[in-house]
Amino acid sequence: MTIPRTILREEHRQFAEALDRFIEVEVAPHYERYQEQGVIDRELWLKAGAAGFLCSSTPEEYGGAGADKLYSVVLLEQPARRAVPDLLGMLLHSEIVAPYLLHYGSEAIKQQYLPRMASGELIGAIAMTEPAAGSDLQGIRATAARHGDHYVLNGSKIFITNGSLCDLVIVVAKTDPSKGAKGISLLVVDTTMAGFAKGRRLKKIGMQAQDTGELFFDNVLVPVENLLGGENQGFAYLMQELPWERLQIAITAVAQAEAGVAWTSRYCRERSAFGKQIMDFQNTRFTLAEAMTEVQIARVFVDRCIALYVQGELDATAASMAKYWCTDLQSKVLDACLQLHGGYGYMREYPIARAWADARVARIYGGSNEIMKELISRQLP
Repeated sequence: MTIPRTILREEHRQFAEALDRFIEVEVAPHYERYQEQGVIDRELWLKAGAAGFLCSSTPEEYGGAGADKLYSVVLLEQPARRAVPDLLGMLLHSEIVAPYLLHYGSEAIKQQYLPRMASGELIGAIAMTEPAAGSDLQGIRATAARHGDHYVLNGSKIFITNGSLCDLVIVVAKTDPSKGAKGISLLVVDTTMAGFAKGRRLKKIGMQAQDTGELFFDNVLVPVENLLGGENQGFAYLMQELPWERLQIAITAVAQAEAGVAWTSRYCRERSAFGKQIMDFQNTRFTLAEAMTEVQIARVFVDRCIALYVQGELDATAASMAKYWCTDLQSKVLDACLQLHGGYGYMREYPIARAWADARVARIYGGSNEIMKELISRQLP
């Protein structure tokens, strides 16, 4: 018997069942087409908003459900378990973009954008990464120079989730390049602003239905009112929000690893080789036993991190530990599970193949795992 999971209550489990039904009815029949076209239909965003699956933790006065973060955990886990992690673009919209607006935006900004984000009418993105600056946010080159009542924004961004569908983008830019990290600000850019342009939709190894693109800013006039929080305070805001963002990656990693073990266990009982079930081979049982044990350890640690986050006590070091270790484990487990599928494991019609390809990016985005280790090492006694 594995260690019982106690963090979720009955209402969260019912919410998970409702989300499963939504995925079965609204996502699964179209998922192959989404992958081929490289983007999820806007219609699905509207349906997700109507069903309460967007911005669930946003307060009701701004169009959300005002639900606790454990509902967000369900929204992170179920797509991974159902082998449709491309829906995480909706989670970035709901659990990364919306919180920045909520925590640092003016009342006018909140009223202007959050209700329409909750309904799916507007799609949000956040633009941090640049062609020459990834995990090192201090190295960004996009600039926003103050001229009267506007900032003049110039630069480019790459690997932007929701890049081709987005209607608003939180842009990380330097408002005082001479100050390095202390000169970074966050600006809300409406994609209808003159000088804003969307580049190509990027073709990826995995997460093929998740819209990822390039963004360009050529003398975009951004009203001063669209500044989030204080000028030159952006890096501090990013550091405050990153623990939750990195924990989200760990939550998804563990859920997908759990699913991989379950898929593989079923497969190994259904398939035979040399006259007996694949599960009857000691190597198969030992491989799955090792995977199940390590995933259980990860589950206990991540659930503890979730509890700490809900209590407002999760620090950046623990979040970095969760992100790095769980995504490394996710890749290890899914690779072992794919191997046990044999040739079928390399076929995208099998969920293990898609999960294996989808998982690779988790060790890169949200800050590479090498950066996570560097951050953790700074707290060594």
